[in-house]
Amino acid sequence: MNRLSDRSKRRILTVTVSIVLALALIVGACAIYLGDYYRADHAAIGAFLPQGTTWKEEPDGTVVFRPEGATKGMVFYPGGKVEHTAYVPLMQACAERGILCVLVEMPFNLAVLDINAADGIQREYPEIDDWYIGGHSLGGSMAASYLADHREDYKGLILLGSYSTEDLSDTDLAVLSVYGSEDTVMNRKKYDENRSNLPSDYTEYVIDGGCHAYFGMYGAQNGDCTPTVTNEEQIRLTAERIVIMME
Repeated sequence: MNRLSDRSKRRILTVTVSIVLALALIVGACAIYLGDYYRADHAAIGAFLPQGTTWKEEPDGTVVFRPEGATKGMVFYPGGKVEHTAYVPLMQACAERGILCVLVEMPFNLAVLDINAADGIQREYPEIDDWYIGGHSLGGSMAASYLADHREDYKGLILLGSYSTEDLSDTDLAVLSVYGSEDTVMNRKKYDENRSNLPSDYTEYVIDGGCHAYFGMYGAQNGDCTPTVTNEEQIRLTAERIVIMME
């Protein structure tokens, strides 16, 4: 009996150690994955922004550009595994054109972990009449998912190198889809398959020579093609198109 008991104890110990090791490996792998993300290129951002540019950053990391007299606002979800401040130049470019911009920070830089990040933002800015929501890559898809359940609160959707997996085809939402001709990160097959989820009058704009990464400023992205336009030019063109769709 004692021998059988000792064997049982050894088996239990072996199983327990195996489970602990497996969990440690999973946790370690997750930590490595979540810690490996694209960081904002602060030198490039500093060179892009006009001297004296200021913005408000909330305790939760949300960055707000609030131009005087703005009546249109945009909530923006950053791309997957991209530091949210990489999109400060795009927000600033839109704010220069009169749009209040709210750039949200996502847990572990993944919008899929906080699809409802836009909750409550509109109440903080009662002066805004028309609201739009959008994002880059994964952020755009998650913004579309949020919009599907809050379509009455927004005028439109902005997809940058992204697509909607939610069916918004029966809405009167204004939708702008922008991507670069040299974007080899966005899944073109899925993009084409999901076109039918958008209203029939949606606007598509292809930036000739643009790439996936240049909607933000975080350097080159793995799998992307070589752009033939500058980062600054792609951001400028994108901001101009966003303003046009809001008119």
